[in-house]
Amino acid sequence: MASPWWQRAVVYQLYPRSFSDSNGDGVGDLRGVVDRLDYLEWLGVGGLWLNPIHPSPNADWGYDVADYCDVHPELGTLADADRLIAAANRRGIEIVLDLVPGHTSDEHPWFSDASKRGWYIWSDEAREGTSVFGGPSWTERDGAWYFHAFHAKQPNVNWLNDEVRDAFDRILRFWFDRGVAGFRIDVSHDFVRDGEGHVRRDLTHDVLRSWRRIADEYDPPRVLIGETWVHDLAELMTFYGQGDELHMAFNFPFLFASLEELGAVAARTEALLPEGAWPIWALSNHDVVRFPTRMCDGDEAKVRRALRILLSLRGTPVLYQGDELGLEQVAVPPDRIRDVAERDGCRTPIPWTRSGGWREPWLPLGDTSRNVEDERSDPASVLNLVRELIAARSTHV
Repeated sequence: MASPWWQRAVVYQLYPRSFSDSNGDGVGDLRGVVDRLDYLEWLGVGGLWLNPIHPSPNADWGYDVADYCDVHPELGTLADADRLIAAANRRGIEIVLDLVPGHTSDEHPWFSDASKRGWYIWSDEAREGTSVFGGPSWTERDGAWYFHAFHAKQPNVNWLNDEVRDAFDRILRFWFDRGVAGFRIDVSHDFVRDGEGHVRRDLTHDVLRSWRRIADEYDPPRVLIGETWVHDLAELMTFYGQGDELHMAFNFPFLFASLEELGAVAARTEALLPEGAWPIWALSNHDVVRFPTRMCDGDEAKVRRALRILLSLRGTPVLYQGDELGLEQVAVPPDRIRDVAERDGCRTPIPWTRSGGWREPWLPLGDTSRNVEDERSDPASVLNLVRELIAARSTHV
């Protein structure tokens, strides 16, 4: 039998607000992605993972979801999402969306609906705890306290409630039925919490198994990719289950390794993988300092070496937008910081031309000497190296 598309493809992670702006408002959008599909096809990628596209107050830039079954107005409409899925599929490119199951926005209709109080984690008395973003993890509202592992505008969902499970099952099917090829699941290692806010990893695995059954109902089966932010490789392997949980679990020990350590981490990963499990590799993403800065000190020779390693390993490589250009982290001025955790430097717009190709973008452009237009026309560029590596890879998978 032919291997599934995600075992043959290089996946490209795309931060929609910073990828391509179709209407000149400074914010990238879904129509802008459609406009750049020819570039992505030329590059040779077979899958696009889009960071959240849903309506959101943007307290955490899309990871505070206000409606799981619609598109943020700045990014487009459901019709634009359908158009993107169809246009990408015509080019042999699959679409993977972000799914945020641990929390919603406090502006999601569920949170204000008194009949759905049990869909969230509440306490009648104040509790102590510290959130990931700092500050308390319990916030008072109307005489009671709700739990939030992250921002106060991100109340945690109560996964001990069967109605919550049913609601998310419907969300998965909504997008699968529209042709989405799968989900990257946010904080997939500990999104289930009990009534005191403690992690219930046993129930997390249970939910993942139930979603795998849904994904496997489809033809072809949909793919589940986990943001498994764990630093122990043996523990990482548990999220594959018995071949009945995640299809792929992101490898953060690999991502955070030094350039010299990458090979050793990859070898240990292969030694620990359960039979039949498939690895996934990345050097950058929307939450961490870009790898050319963090791992390579801006040395292009080291950037090329890292990309050769990434694109030659068995498994599915993921390029974060700009990796293919060797883009470095951008020093965003304090008055332009937008993110609560100041992750803006890895989320700045991709430069399409030496002038940037953007009109007053929502985040500042960095050094535009590395841009798509110039690198595409230079046979010796990092971009053309990446394209050649992807093409060579395609003959061996």
